[in-house]
Formats: sequence, C-alpha cells, structure tokens
Amino acid sequence: MDKILEGILYGIIQGLTEFIPISSTAHIRVVPALLGWEDPGAAYTAVIQIGTLIATLVYFRNDIAELIKGFFNALKTRNFSDPYARLSILIIVGTIPISIFGLTLKKYIEGDFRGLYIISASLILLAILLYIAEKVADHRKDLKEITVRDGLIIGFAQAVALIPGSSRSGVTITAGLFCGLKRETAARYSFLLSIPAIALSGVYELYSERAELLHENVIGLLLSTIVSGIVGYLSIAFLINYLKTRSNLVFIIYRIVLGVIILVLLYAGVLKNV
Repeated sequence: MDKILEGILYGIIQGLTEFIPISSTAHIRVVPALLGWEDPGAAYTAVIQIGTLIATLVYFRNDIAELIKGFFNALKTRNFSDPYARLSILIIVGTIPISIFGLTLKKYIEGDFRGLYIISASLILLAILLYIAEKVADHRKDLKEITVRDGLIIGFAQAVALIPGSSRSGVTITAGLFCGLKRETAARYSFLLSIPAIALSGVYELYSERAELLHENVIGLLLSTIVSGIVGYLSIAFLINYLKTRSNLVFIIYRIVLGVIILVLLYAGVLKNV
C-alpha cells in the first residue's frame, strides 16, 4: 500500500510541476527527502514523464496534426513558407541541443547535478531571469510568428533544463519571452518543443535502465505514469489559460521561496545534499 501511495504522489508531483515553471525535478527530490524516502532517480522520473508526454499529445492534438501536415507538405513542395512547416522544422532542430547534451552529461545529470545545492541555486537564478524577461518582453508574437532565430534560441535554452531545478518549461518560457512571444504563446511553444525531448528521454531510459526498472515497484511506476498524465493534462490547460491574463510573477516568487527554504533546511541539517 505504501508503494502505491508513493506512486500516486510521484505522479501528482510530476503532473503538476512538469508544465508549470517551478521544476518537477526539484519537487521529486525534495518531497521524498522530507518524507524520508529515497531519491527515485533520474531514470524513474524520465519514465513517468511518458504520462505527461501523452497529456501533451492529447491536449495539442490539433496543433500536432497541423505540424505533421505542414512538414510533409513542405517536403513534397520544397516550400517551407507555411508557418506550421517552419515550426515543425524548428521543433526538430530545437531538440538537437538537449539530445546531445543529455547524452554527454548523462552521468552528471543522474548524479552530482541532482544535489540540492544545485537545485536551489537553479530555482533562484531562473526565477531572476524569468522576472527580467517579464519586465523587458513586449509579449506580441503569436505561434505562427516565431522566427528561425527565436526557435534556435528557445531550442538551445531547453538544454539548460538538463540542470535539475531549472525547469524545462521555465527555461523555454523565459527564452520565449525574451524573444517577444506572448506569455501563452511561449508556454504553448514550450510544450510542443518538449514532445520530442520527453519522448526520446523516456524511451532511452526505459530501454537502458530496463533491468533496474524491473526491480522497481512496477505497479507504482505504472500508477505514477497514469496519474502524471491526468494531472499533467489539467496543468497544461490551467497554465495556458492563466497566462492569457496574468504574468509569471506567482511562479517567480514560489521558485525563490522554495530555493531559500531548501537552503535553510540544508543548513539546519533537515535535508542532506546527497
């Protein structure tokens, strides 16, 4: 029963924090530590992200259909002037940096980078960058107005999300705002861009860590994945609608507060860095 409850909790945390720019990894590291549980590890996290991947595919099914249609039409006509054709290429190209760095830095991502000092620093520093982006951005571009330059910048920014605590949605939304995207557009593009990265990461970890994962609580792992998908879908809907009329200020404040709390708990010996 404990493992089932543990699986449900991980699923809720993953679904809530994967899309809201407050870092899923930070919460999956800190909450278990406070409860006296072991760190589930990067492989476990990557697998339950498949649930949030499915949520993204379902929520953005119309956009994805347009992207696929635009891509193949462009290949056929050799004309990439269609906005969706251009976006499809940008998403593919934007996935390359995180794929390269993810494989290169895999040992550190699953090890030293998961230290709580790094996570707390990432939470706070990205919050500051997001605050600056909110202040300087003009929030005018829609999805179809994203340029090649914008796509490349956001794609390289996504690679920063390999540092736990930074947040995949956090870094890509921040980069999108710096590029002049509307808040909800930055979030929408961030989620579309995350699809290949999450899919590749989840499949890779599922295959490479299959022996280790078989020793995990399979029911708990499956339950985490299902719950993360359901909660993730609701999180996407919430954030897209929220950012239509509000800024990221509440998430900025939350990140800073959480980062400071982690540092205080580390200093007090309540949390351990390992």
